[in-house]
Amino acid sequence: MRFKWQVRFSLAIAKKDARIYYLKGPVLIFGLFFPLCLFGAFVFGRKISPTLLMPGLLGMTLFFISSSATPVIAPWEALNKTLERLVSTPASVSAIIAGDILAGFAYGILVSLVPLGVGLFAFGLTLVRPAVLILTLILSAVCFAGLGTLFSTLPTTIPSNIMLLSNLVRLPLLFISGVFMPLERMPGWGKALSVISPLTYTCDLARHALLGRGYFSISRGLVTLFVFAVAFVFSSIQIHKKTMSKRLA
Repeated sequence: MRFKWQVRFSLAIAKKDARIYYLKGPVLIFGLFFPLCLFGAFVFGRKISPTLLMPGLLGMTLFFISSSATPVIAPWEALNKTLERLVSTPASVSAIIAGDILAGFAYGILVSLVPLGVGLFAFGLTLVRPAVLILTLILSAVCFAGLGTLFSTLPTTIPSNIMLLSNLVRLPLLFISGVFMPLERMPGWGKALSVISPLTYTCDLARHALLGRGYFSISRGLVTLFVFAVAFVFSSIQIHKKTMSKRLA
């Protein structure tokens, strides 16, 4: 019964996050239109087939959407004194963070269907491996939402500080993760750096699913994404348990 109630608390928190944080114009603009603008900058005026970049656009959209609001939820609620209300309820810290991750997960999956639909219906892409795509979307959304909550463990009530840290990490990852250039065409140092980015495996698996080819094996990509997801979620929950009191002080 205790576990059942904690699940209900997480679902309620996810619903609250979706209504307050995700259903806003700035989140949608940064999470969807920013990747679309980057995509257009690399496609228009160049002899590059848009279909080759669609897996990167899908991964980039999922990356930014799933981690768009999760970094600022905790500091924003601490700033507005609503975090105290959550902590005073029977909901555990794990349930609170799980609710934040669930909201980012659901919103990331939903919005990522937009570039996927564009690729399928406008550019003629085909789903070569549908099961791989489904697993990739699920694991990646959990991974990136967990990464966002990991950023929010910084004990501050100023959301801009969190977003600064978040963007300092997320933006460089775009250029080492094979988003705009296949991994096999990257220099040696680029390939070495790419293995530490979860976005690398998302884009590579998306290429397997949509183009029928990739750099890493499918099993390696899925296992690595799973490890990243577990590490981010577990670390964010454990660190939040230690820093929550500092944020409320």
